[in-house]
Amino acid sequence: MVIELIVVGKTVGTWLENGIREYTGRLEHYVRFSTTIIPELKNAKNWRTEQIKTAEGEQILGKLAPSDRVVLLDENGRLPESSTALADWLQSTMNRGTRKLVFVIGGAYGFSAAVYERADEKISLSRLTFSHQMVRLIFAEQLYRAFTILGGEPYHHS
Repeated sequence: MVIELIVVGKTVGTWLENGIREYTGRLEHYVRFSTTIIPELKNAKNWRTEQIKTAEGEQILGKLAPSDRVVLLDENGRLPESSTALADWLQSTMNRGTRKLVFVIGGAYGFSAAVYERADEKISLSRLTFSHQMVRLIFAEQLYRAFTILGGEPYHHS
């Protein structure tokens, strides 16, 4: 299986970049993992929120293949009970023969209606609100943690 993370806008902050690089590097031991960056919109300062979400959504949808299983990281998504539950969900997804699993982190305003319609699932990492920048690091760590749980490795302590 291949896992891709699509994000809107570049990561801002060296400490975030370093943390993300650390965990995505670790993921390479378990799965083919890549990150796709949707460039920030130019000259959008005077745009309405819906215009921004629509434009970002068109770019996101342009990166997806019909066969991709698409999971939005969304504050209103299903909240796994634990990291172990997330690992179980990941194992179940792999067992179904999913070839490419695509996670998407939207921009500051979230997703367009078209992106929600295309999504196969929505997952929340927390009921707390994190910046879309922070979610990148938290997600990378949780995905790594899930693979170590599945591998029976000592990283995760229950």
